[in-house]
Amino acid sequence: MANRDLNAATTSLDGKRVMVTGAAGRIGSATTLRLAEAGARVTALCQPGQDAPGALRVVHGDTRSPDDVATALDDVEYVVHLAALIHRDAGTAYDVYTTNVVSTFNVLEQAARRGLRRAVVAGSINRYGLPQGIDPDARPAYFPLDTDIPPDVSDWYSLSKLNDENTSRMVWRRWGMDVVTLRFPHVNSMAAIEELSVRLTDDPRPGLTEGWSYLDVRDAALAIELALESTASGANAFYLAAPLTSIPYRTEDVLDALAPEVPRRKRFVEREVPIDLGDAQRLIGFHAEHVLQLETRELPPQALR
Repeated sequence: MANRDLNAATTSLDGKRVMVTGAAGRIGSATTLRLAEAGARVTALCQPGQDAPGALRVVHGDTRSPDDVATALDDVEYVVHLAALIHRDAGTAYDVYTTNVVSTFNVLEQAARRGLRRAVVAGSINRYGLPQGIDPDARPAYFPLDTDIPPDVSDWYSLSKLNDENTSRMVWRRWGMDVVTLRFPHVNSMAAIEELSVRLTDDPRPGLTEGWSYLDVRDAALAIELALESTASGANAFYLAAPLTSIPYRTEDVLDALAPEVPRRKRFVEREVPIDLGDAQRLIGFHAEHVLQLETRELPPQALR
């Protein structure tokens, strides 16, 4: 499945009825517009006072509410679940964890009971635990990060994203609804990613546990569209990111400097991101279209101060 031009006459989503939660958020707003351009008839579930340009129908409510979700799911064929508190500090530990896991359970369980056949869920690179964990010196078990890397969770946000994947698997096993969970890295506009790149170029250490990964929000919306169109069956969860890191240094050099003790299961070419993107390519045909243009240079000693 190749990335394609939305100016094509039709897509497989043309006329399909899709419910998007968190439709007013960063990824949600880009997704709602993209799906609408692809011909989908989008129902947006937003918090009161929010709007979702591109949606044919807007439902204001709470993804934790059975009644609000039931209203939004009326006459829907596909679900895109993006609503969440997206950081461990976005609320109290209780609020972050319960909002995320109850919302995901409520949306997917209701969708599956109605007989919907496919859902796409916003997962997170944090589900393996280290980026928002308690130990700033923690290191992954190996590179590249892949779907089998063991979780080491010490914060409630990461725990919520790990358990969301368990919910996805449960609804597939019980009701047969196929679920694709996209383990997003840092997702933002290219301007914001460029600002992040400047900071990590000066000090690469904070980006190690995420493999200096990122994704333009437009590519996040593309991945969601491709996941909806995919024929992948089961409960699939995998990482996706731009293919190159957000720093101008060779990946091997910076890993040598910052994580020499961590095993590498492959060698990385130039600025290749140390994350396995194979499942994203194989299962939904995803390749990022927006990549930072950085000139590769030598890693200076001052970057490791």
